[in-house]
Amino acid sequence: MSARYQFAGTTAATISASIESGIRTGALPPGAALPSVRALAAQLAVSPATVARAYQELRQRGVLTTAGRHGTRVRPRPPVAARRSALRPAPLPGARDLSRGEPDPRLLPPIGPHLAALAADVGPSVGYSEAGVLPEVAEAARARLSADGVTADDLTLTGGALDGIERLLGAHLRPGDAVAVEDPGWANLLDLVAALGLRPIGVPVDDEGPIAAGVAAALTAGARALVVTSRAQNPTGAAVSAARADELRALLAGRRDLLLIEDDHAAELARVPLHPLAGATANWAFVRSVSKPFGPDLRLAVLAGDETTVARVTGRTRVGAGWVSTVLQRLVLALWQDPAVDDLVRRAARDYELRRAGLLTALAGHGLTAHGRSGINVWLPVPDETSAVTALRDAGWVVAPGSLYRIAAPPALRVTVSSLAVENLAPLAAALARAVRPGPPSGFAT
Repeated sequence: MSARYQFAGTTAATISASIESGIRTGALPPGAALPSVRALAAQLAVSPATVARAYQELRQRGVLTTAGRHGTRVRPRPPVAARRSALRPAPLPGARDLSRGEPDPRLLPPIGPHLAALAADVGPSVGYSEAGVLPEVAEAARARLSADGVTADDLTLTGGALDGIERLLGAHLRPGDAVAVEDPGWANLLDLVAALGLRPIGVPVDDEGPIAAGVAAALTAGARALVVTSRAQNPTGAAVSAARADELRALLAGRRDLLLIEDDHAAELARVPLHPLAGATANWAFVRSVSKPFGPDLRLAVLAGDETTVARVTGRTRVGAGWVSTVLQRLVLALWQDPAVDDLVRRAARDYELRRAGLLTALAGHGLTAHGRSGINVWLPVPDETSAVTALRDAGWVVAPGSLYRIAAPPALRVTVSSLAVENLAPLAAALARAVRPGPPSGFAT
Protein backbone atom coordinates (compact mmCIF):
# COMPACT_ATOMS: atom_id res chain seq x y z
CA MET A 1 0.00 0.00 0.00
CA SER A 2 2.92 2.37 0.74
CA ALA A 3 4.04 2.04 -2.90
CA ARG A 4 0.86 3.88 -3.96
CA TYR A 5 1.22 6.62 -1.35
CA GLN A 6 2.66 9.86 -2.67
CA PHE A 7 5.40 10.86 -0.27
CA ALA A 8 6.34 14.54 -0.25
CA GLY A 9 8.89 16.89 1.26
CA THR A 10 12.33 18.35 0.69
CA THR A 11 13.54 18.44 4.32
CA ALA A 12 13.62 15.84 7.08
CA ALA A 13 10.79 17.67 8.87
CA THR A 14 8.48 17.82 5.85
CA ILE A 15 9.20 14.22 4.86
CA SER A 16 8.40 12.97 8.36
CA ALA A 17 5.22 15.11 8.35
CA SER A 18 4.22 13.50 5.04
CA ILE A 19 4.66 10.02 6.53
CA GLU A 20 2.59 10.98 9.57
CA SER A 21 -0.13 12.28 7.27
CA GLY A 22 -0.20 8.91 5.50
CA ILE A 23 -0.61 7.14 8.83
CA ARG A 24 -3.43 9.45 9.94
CA THR A 25 -5.40 8.89 6.75
CA GLY A 26 -4.81 5.14 6.68
CA ALA A 27 -2.81 5.22 3.44
CA LEU A 28 0.12 3.92 5.49
CA PRO A 29 -1.51 1.39 7.79
CA PRO A 30 0.23 -0.34 10.72
CA GLY A 31 2.92 -2.67 9.40
CA ALA A 32 3.17 -0.95 6.00
CA ALA A 33 6.62 -1.11 4.43
CA LEU A 34 8.30 2.17 3.52
CA PRO A 35 10.70 2.67 0.62
CA SER A 36 14.39 2.26 1.31
CA VAL A 37 16.30 5.42 2.17
CA ARG A 38 17.93 5.56 -1.26
CA ALA A 39 14.71 4.81 -3.13
CA LEU A 40 12.76 7.55 -1.34
CA ALA A 41 15.65 9.99 -1.72
CA ALA A 42 15.66 9.38 -5.47
CA GLN A 43 11.87 9.74 -5.62
CA LEU A 44 11.91 13.08 -3.77
CA ALA A 45 15.16 14.34 -5.34
CA VAL A 46 16.81 14.88 -1.95
CA SER A 47 19.94 13.46 -0.38
CA PRO A 48 19.78 10.03 1.32
CA ALA A 49 20.96 11.74 4.53
CA THR A 50 17.78 13.86 4.56
CA VAL A 51 15.52 10.80 4.30
CA ALA A 52 17.64 8.98 6.88
CA ARG A 53 17.13 11.85 9.35
CA ALA A 54 13.36 11.74 8.76
CA TYR A 55 13.25 7.99 9.37
CA GLN A 56 15.47 8.32 12.44
CA GLU A 57 13.23 11.00 13.99
CA LEU A 58 10.13 8.84 13.46
CA ARG A 59 11.89 5.76 14.86
CA GLN A 60 12.91 7.69 17.98
CA ARG A 61 9.27 8.70 18.47
CA GLY A 62 8.11 5.11 18.06
CA VAL A 63 6.28 5.76 14.77
CA LEU A 64 8.50 3.56 12.60
CA THR A 65 10.49 0.42 13.28
CA THR A 66 13.43 -1.11 11.45
CA ALA A 67 12.98 -4.84 10.90
CA GLY A 68 16.38 -5.90 9.55
CA ARG A 69 16.15 -7.27 6.03
CA HIS A 70 12.41 -6.49 6.08
CA GLY A 71 13.27 -2.79 5.96
CA THR A 72 11.51 0.12 7.64
CA ARG A 73 7.83 -0.24 8.53
CA VAL A 74 5.07 1.60 10.36
CA ARG A 75 4.85 0.24 13.90
CA PRO A 76 1.82 -1.97 14.65
CA ARG A 77 0.53 0.71 17.05
CA PRO A 78 2.26 3.97 16.13
CA PRO A 79 1.71 6.96 18.45
CA VAL A 80 -0.15 8.79 15.69
CA ALA A 81 -3.95 8.74 15.77
CA ALA A 82 -5.42 7.37 12.55
CA ARG A 83 -8.97 7.65 11.32
CA ARG A 84 -11.05 5.05 13.10
CA SER A 85 -11.83 3.23 9.86
CA ALA A 86 -8.11 2.65 9.36
CA LEU A 87 -7.38 1.27 12.80
CA ARG A 88 -8.44 -2.29 12.12
CA PRO A 89 -9.05 -4.23 8.90
CA ALA A 90 -12.60 -5.48 8.41
CA PRO A 91 -12.92 -9.15 9.42
CA LEU A 92 -13.91 -11.69 6.80
CA PRO A 93 -17.63 -12.51 6.84
CA GLY A 94 -18.32 -15.36 9.25
CA ALA A 95 -14.76 -15.50 10.61
CA ARG A 96 -14.17 -16.12 14.31
CA ASP A 97 -11.91 -13.37 15.66
CA LEU A 98 -9.50 -14.75 18.27
CA SER A 99 -6.94 -11.99 17.90
CA ARG A 100 -8.10 -9.25 20.25
CA GLY A 101 -6.83 -10.36 23.65
CA GLU A 102 -9.92 -9.06 25.45
CA PRO A 103 -12.11 -10.65 28.13
CA ASP A 104 -15.48 -12.10 27.12
CA PRO A 105 -18.08 -9.30 27.59
CA ARG A 106 -20.61 -11.94 28.60
CA LEU A 107 -18.50 -12.84 31.63
CA LEU A 108 -17.95 -9.31 32.92
CA PRO A 109 -19.97 -8.29 35.98
CA PRO A 110 -22.80 -5.85 35.18
CA ILE A 111 -22.05 -2.35 36.42
CA GLY A 112 -25.52 -0.89 35.80
CA PRO A 113 -26.90 -1.61 39.30
CA HIS A 114 -23.84 -0.11 40.94
CA LEU A 115 -23.98 2.94 38.70
CA ALA A 116 -27.64 3.41 39.63
CA ALA A 117 -26.83 3.16 43.33
CA LEU A 118 -23.96 5.58 42.89
CA ALA A 119 -26.19 8.06 41.05
CA ALA A 120 -28.69 7.97 43.89
CA ASP A 121 -25.99 8.76 46.45
CA VAL A 122 -23.40 10.72 44.51
CA GLY A 123 -23.52 13.84 46.67
CA PRO A 124 -21.92 17.18 45.75
CA SER A 125 -19.21 17.36 43.12
CA VAL A 126 -15.63 17.00 44.36
CA GLY A 127 -13.51 20.14 43.94
CA TYR A 128 -9.94 20.38 42.71
CA SER A 129 -8.50 20.86 46.18
CA GLU A 130 -10.30 17.80 47.56
CA ALA A 131 -9.51 15.34 44.76
CA GLY A 132 -7.13 12.42 45.07
CA VAL A 133 -7.21 8.83 46.22
CA LEU A 134 -10.29 8.32 48.40
CA PRO A 135 -9.28 6.98 51.84
CA GLU A 136 -11.81 4.14 51.67
CA VAL A 137 -10.49 3.09 48.24
CA ALA A 138 -6.90 3.15 49.51
CA GLU A 139 -7.89 1.02 52.51
CA ALA A 140 -9.66 -1.55 50.34
CA ALA A 141 -6.78 -1.65 47.84
CA ARG A 142 -4.23 -2.20 50.62
CA ALA A 143 -6.29 -5.08 52.01
CA ARG A 144 -6.55 -6.76 48.60
CA LEU A 145 -2.83 -6.40 47.90
CA SER A 146 -1.84 -7.48 51.41
CA ALA A 147 -3.85 -10.68 50.96
CA ASP A 148 -1.47 -11.50 48.07
CA GLY A 149 1.69 -10.65 49.97
CA VAL A 150 2.26 -7.16 48.54
CA THR A 151 3.08 -4.41 51.03
CA ALA A 152 1.17 -1.28 50.07
CA ASP A 153 2.02 1.34 52.67
CA ASP A 154 2.46 3.81 49.81
CA LEU A 155 0.05 3.70 46.89
CA THR A 156 -1.72 5.81 44.32
CA LEU A 157 -4.12 5.29 41.41
CA THR A 158 -3.54 5.59 37.67
CA GLY A 159 -5.75 5.39 34.59
CA GLY A 160 -5.05 1.71 33.94
CA ALA A 161 -1.94 -0.47 34.00
CA LEU A 162 -0.25 1.00 30.93
CA ASP A 163 -0.82 4.53 32.19
CA GLY A 164 0.86 3.55 35.45
CA ILE A 165 3.81 1.97 33.66
CA GLU A 166 4.21 5.03 31.44
CA ARG A 167 4.27 7.32 34.48
CA LEU A 168 6.81 5.09 36.21
CA LEU A 169 9.15 4.97 33.24
CA GLY A 170 8.78 8.70 32.65
CA ALA A 171 9.55 9.49 36.29
CA HIS A 172 12.74 7.38 36.44
CA LEU A 173 14.17 7.15 32.92
CA ARG A 174 15.16 9.42 30.07
CA PRO A 175 15.10 8.87 26.28
CA GLY A 176 17.86 6.49 25.26
CA ASP A 177 17.80 4.52 28.54
CA ALA A 178 17.44 0.75 28.30
CA VAL A 179 14.41 -1.16 29.59
CA ALA A 180 14.36 -4.94 30.08
CA VAL A 181 11.07 -6.32 28.76
CA GLU A 182 9.74 -9.83 28.32
CA ASP A 183 10.30 -11.40 24.90
CA PRO A 184 7.72 -12.29 23.74
CA GLY A 185 5.86 -9.63 25.64
CA TRP A 186 2.91 -7.25 25.72
CA ALA A 187 2.69 -5.45 22.37
CA ASN A 188 1.31 -2.27 23.97
CA LEU A 189 4.32 -2.09 26.28
CA LEU A 190 6.76 -2.55 23.40
CA ASP A 191 5.04 0.28 21.55
CA LEU A 192 5.08 2.48 24.66
CA VAL A 193 8.79 1.89 25.20
CA ALA A 194 9.42 2.94 21.59
CA ALA A 195 7.18 6.01 21.89
CA LEU A 196 9.08 7.14 25.00
CA GLY A 197 12.38 6.91 23.12
CA LEU A 198 13.63 4.11 25.37
CA ARG A 199 15.70 1.13 24.23
CA PRO A 200 14.14 -2.32 24.79
CA ILE A 201 16.26 -5.29 25.81
CA GLY A 202 14.40 -8.56 25.37
CA VAL A 203 14.37 -11.08 28.21
CA PRO A 204 13.40 -14.66 27.25
CA VAL A 205 10.30 -16.08 28.96
CA ASP A 206 9.22 -19.61 29.78
CA ASP A 207 6.08 -20.88 31.53
CA GLU A 208 7.46 -19.73 34.92
CA GLY A 209 8.18 -16.17 33.87
CA PRO A 210 11.30 -14.23 32.84
CA ILE A 211 14.38 -16.47 32.73
CA ALA A 212 16.93 -15.35 35.32
CA ALA A 213 19.89 -15.65 32.97
CA GLY A 214 18.12 -13.34 30.53
CA VAL A 215 17.45 -10.80 33.28
CA ALA A 216 21.11 -10.96 34.32
CA ALA A 217 22.20 -10.37 30.72
CA ALA A 218 19.86 -7.37 30.45
CA LEU A 219 21.28 -5.89 33.65
CA THR A 220 24.80 -6.36 32.32
CA ALA A 221 23.72 -4.59 29.12
CA GLY A 222 22.70 -1.56 31.17
CA ALA A 223 18.95 -1.94 31.73
CA ARG A 224 17.69 0.76 34.09
CA ALA A 225 14.21 -0.74 34.46
CA LEU A 226 12.73 -4.24 34.38
CA VAL A 227 9.05 -4.91 33.64
CA VAL A 228 7.73 -8.30 34.77
CA THR A 229 4.22 -9.68 34.28
CA SER A 230 3.25 -11.49 37.48
CA ARG A 231 0.79 -13.92 35.84
CA ALA A 232 -1.43 -14.29 32.76
CA GLN A 233 1.46 -12.92 30.74
CA ASN A 234 0.44 -11.56 27.38
CA PRO A 235 0.96 -13.33 25.00
CA THR A 236 2.32 -16.59 26.49
CA GLY A 237 0.22 -17.08 29.63
CA ALA A 238 3.36 -17.39 31.77
CA ALA A 239 3.08 -16.93 35.53
CA VAL A 240 5.98 -16.29 37.89
CA SER A 241 6.40 -19.42 40.01
CA ALA A 242 7.61 -19.51 43.61
CA ALA A 243 10.98 -20.92 42.54
CA ARG A 244 11.43 -18.33 39.79
CA ALA A 245 10.43 -15.53 42.17
CA ASP A 246 13.09 -16.67 44.66
CA GLU A 247 15.68 -16.80 41.87
CA LEU A 248 14.82 -13.33 40.61
CA ARG A 249 14.65 -11.79 44.07
CA ALA A 250 18.14 -13.09 44.82
CA LEU A 251 19.41 -11.68 41.53
CA LEU A 252 17.82 -8.26 42.08
CA ALA A 253 18.37 -7.96 45.83
CA GLY A 254 19.32 -4.49 46.97
CA ARG A 255 19.89 -2.99 43.53
CA ARG A 256 19.60 0.78 43.69
CA ASP A 257 20.18 1.40 39.98
CA LEU A 258 17.12 -0.46 38.71
CA LEU A 259 13.40 0.29 38.69
CA LEU A 260 11.41 -2.94 39.10
CA ILE A 261 7.84 -2.83 37.74
CA GLU A 262 5.42 -5.72 38.25
CA ASP A 263 2.26 -5.85 36.17
CA ASP A 264 -0.56 -7.93 37.69
CA HIS A 265 -3.13 -6.98 35.05
CA ALA A 266 -5.20 -10.18 35.38
CA ALA A 267 -5.49 -9.86 39.16
CA GLU A 268 -8.60 -11.73 40.37
CA LEU A 269 -8.93 -13.56 37.03
CA ALA A 270 -5.67 -15.44 37.51
CA ARG A 271 -6.18 -18.95 38.85
CA VAL A 272 -2.55 -19.29 39.94
CA PRO A 273 -1.09 -17.85 43.16
CA LEU A 274 0.81 -14.57 43.07
CA HIS A 275 4.54 -14.71 43.88
CA PRO A 276 5.50 -11.03 43.99
CA LEU A 277 8.97 -9.53 43.63
CA ALA A 278 7.88 -6.32 45.36
CA GLY A 279 10.62 -4.81 47.50
CA ALA A 280 13.49 -6.76 45.92
CA THR A 281 15.01 -3.48 44.69
CA ALA A 282 15.19 -0.05 46.29
CA ASN A 283 12.87 1.39 43.64
CA TRP A 284 9.89 -0.79 42.79
CA ALA A 285 6.23 -0.63 41.84
CA PHE A 286 3.42 -3.16 41.72
CA VAL A 287 0.57 -2.29 39.32
CA ARG A 288 -2.83 -4.01 39.44
CA SER A 289 -5.54 -3.06 36.95
CA VAL A 290 -9.29 -3.64 37.28
CA SER A 291 -9.87 -3.84 33.51
CA LYS A 292 -9.58 -7.58 32.92
CA PRO A 293 -11.80 -8.85 35.76
CA PHE A 294 -14.31 -5.98 35.92
CA GLY A 295 -14.32 -4.39 32.45
CA PRO A 296 -11.89 -2.70 30.02
CA ASP A 297 -13.81 0.59 30.23
CA LEU A 298 -12.96 0.92 33.93
CA ARG A 299 -9.69 2.78 33.51
CA LEU A 300 -8.24 2.38 36.96
CA ALA A 301 -5.18 0.64 38.38
CA VAL A 302 -3.70 0.53 41.87
CA LEU A 303 0.01 1.36 41.98
CA ALA A 304 1.93 0.45 45.12
CA GLY A 305 5.65 0.91 45.63
CA ASP A 306 8.43 2.43 47.67
CA GLU A 307 7.82 5.91 49.01
CA THR A 308 10.02 7.73 46.48
CA THR A 309 8.59 5.95 43.44
CA VAL A 310 4.97 6.48 44.46
CA ALA A 311 5.67 10.12 45.33
CA ARG A 312 7.12 10.72 41.87
CA VAL A 313 4.10 9.22 40.14
CA THR A 314 1.68 11.11 42.39
CA GLY A 315 3.51 14.38 41.83
CA ARG A 316 3.60 13.93 38.06
CA THR A 317 -0.11 13.12 38.02
CA ARG A 318 -0.83 16.21 40.07
CA VAL A 319 0.68 18.53 37.44
CA GLY A 320 -1.00 16.62 34.60
CA ALA A 321 -4.28 14.74 34.72
CA GLY A 322 -4.67 15.61 38.41
CA TRP A 323 -6.39 12.49 39.73
CA VAL A 324 -8.44 9.46 38.80
CA SER A 325 -12.14 10.38 38.88
CA THR A 326 -13.59 9.89 42.34
CA VAL A 327 -16.82 8.74 40.68
CA LEU A 328 -14.86 5.91 39.03
CA GLN A 329 -13.11 5.18 42.33
CA ARG A 330 -16.45 4.79 44.13
CA LEU A 331 -17.79 2.54 41.38
CA VAL A 332 -14.76 0.24 41.60
CA LEU A 333 -15.03 0.20 45.39
CA ALA A 334 -18.67 -0.90 45.10
CA LEU A 335 -17.66 -3.73 42.76
CA TRP A 336 -14.91 -4.82 45.15
CA GLN A 337 -17.36 -4.92 48.05
CA ASP A 338 -20.10 -6.91 46.29
CA PRO A 339 -19.95 -10.68 47.02
CA ALA A 340 -22.07 -11.37 43.92
CA VAL A 341 -19.42 -9.66 41.76
CA ASP A 342 -16.72 -11.80 43.39
CA ASP A 343 -18.69 -14.90 42.43
CA LEU A 344 -19.01 -13.72 38.82
CA VAL A 345 -15.28 -13.01 38.57
CA ARG A 346 -14.44 -16.44 39.99
CA ARG A 347 -16.81 -18.05 37.49
CA ALA A 348 -15.16 -16.16 34.62
CA ALA A 349 -11.72 -17.29 35.82
CA ARG A 350 -12.89 -20.92 35.85
CA ASP A 351 -14.41 -20.60 32.38
CA TYR A 352 -11.24 -19.10 30.93
CA GLU A 353 -9.17 -21.85 32.52
CA LEU A 354 -11.42 -24.54 31.03
CA ARG A 355 -11.19 -23.00 27.56
CA ARG A 356 -7.44 -22.51 27.75
CA ALA A 357 -6.72 -25.97 29.14
CA GLY A 358 -9.13 -27.51 26.64
CA LEU A 359 -7.33 -25.95 23.69
CA LEU A 360 -3.91 -26.98 25.02
CA THR A 361 -5.15 -30.56 25.39
CA ALA A 362 -6.71 -30.56 21.91
CA LEU A 363 -3.49 -29.23 20.39
CA ALA A 364 -1.47 -31.88 22.22
CA GLY A 365 -3.72 -34.46 20.57
CA HIS A 366 -2.36 -33.20 17.24
CA GLY A 367 1.21 -33.39 18.49
CA LEU A 368 1.52 -29.61 19.02
CA THR A 369 3.02 -28.09 22.15
CA ALA A 370 1.53 -24.71 23.07
CA HIS A 371 1.79 -22.50 26.14
CA GLY A 372 -0.88 -21.00 28.38
CA ARG A 373 -0.28 -21.52 32.08
CA SER A 374 -2.70 -18.74 33.00
CA GLY A 375 -4.81 -15.97 31.50
CA ILE A 376 -6.87 -15.81 28.32
CA ASN A 377 -4.27 -16.48 25.61
CA VAL A 378 -2.50 -19.50 24.16
CA TRP A 379 0.91 -19.14 22.50
CA LEU A 380 1.61 -21.65 19.73
CA PRO A 381 5.12 -21.79 18.16
CA VAL A 382 4.98 -22.15 14.38
CA PRO A 383 7.57 -22.46 11.59
CA ASP A 384 6.12 -19.52 9.63
CA GLU A 385 3.67 -16.95 10.97
CA THR A 386 2.53 -15.51 7.66
CA SER A 387 1.53 -18.81 6.08
CA ALA A 388 -0.15 -20.00 9.29
CA VAL A 389 -2.17 -16.79 9.75
CA THR A 390 -3.21 -16.89 6.09
CA ALA A 391 -4.26 -20.55 6.25
CA LEU A 392 -6.29 -19.93 9.38
CA ARG A 393 -7.96 -16.88 7.86
CA ASP A 394 -8.96 -18.95 4.85
CA ALA A 395 -10.40 -21.52 7.26
CA GLY A 396 -12.48 -18.85 9.04
CA TRP A 397 -10.26 -18.16 12.08
CA VAL A 398 -8.48 -14.89 12.85
CA VAL A 399 -5.48 -15.06 15.20
CA ALA A 400 -2.69 -12.64 16.02
CA PRO A 401 0.76 -13.12 14.47
CA GLY A 402 3.52 -13.43 17.05
CA SER A 403 5.56 -10.71 15.35
CA LEU A 404 3.46 -8.14 17.22
CA TYR A 405 4.88 -9.41 20.52
CA ARG A 406 8.41 -10.51 19.67
CA ILE A 407 11.84 -8.90 19.69
CA ALA A 408 14.09 -11.92 19.07
CA ALA A 409 11.83 -14.79 20.16
CA PRO A 410 10.95 -17.46 17.56
CA PRO A 411 7.76 -17.26 15.42
CA ALA A 412 4.42 -18.13 17.00
CA LEU A 413 0.70 -17.36 17.00
CA ARG A 414 -1.36 -15.84 19.80
CA VAL A 415 -4.85 -17.29 20.16
CA THR A 416 -7.29 -15.56 22.55
CA VAL A 417 -9.58 -18.18 24.12
CA SER A 418 -11.88 -15.88 26.11
CA SER A 419 -14.80 -16.11 23.68
CA LEU A 420 -14.36 -19.75 22.62
CA ALA A 421 -17.15 -22.22 23.27
CA VAL A 422 -16.21 -25.74 24.29
CA GLU A 423 -17.60 -27.16 21.05
CA ASN A 424 -15.20 -24.93 19.07
CA LEU A 425 -12.04 -26.25 20.70
CA ALA A 426 -11.64 -29.39 18.58
CA PRO A 427 -12.34 -27.67 15.20
CA LEU A 428 -9.96 -24.84 16.12
CA ALA A 429 -7.20 -27.25 17.16
CA ALA A 430 -7.60 -29.15 13.89
CA ALA A 431 -7.43 -25.91 11.90
CA LEU A 432 -4.32 -24.83 13.80
CA ALA A 433 -2.68 -28.19 13.15
CA ARG A 434 -3.40 -27.91 9.41
CA ALA A 435 -2.08 -24.35 9.34
CA VAL A 436 1.11 -25.25 11.18
CA ARG A 437 1.72 -28.41 9.16
CA PRO A 438 0.06 -27.84 5.78
CA GLY A 439 -0.30 -30.81 3.49
CA PRO A 440 1.34 -31.09 0.07
CA PRO A 441 0.14 -28.58 -2.54
CA SER A 442 -2.69 -29.74 -4.74
CA GLY A 443 -2.27 -29.82 -8.51
CA PHE A 444 -1.65 -32.05 -11.47
CA ALA A 445 0.34 -35.21 -10.82
CA THR A 446 3.58 -35.47 -12.72
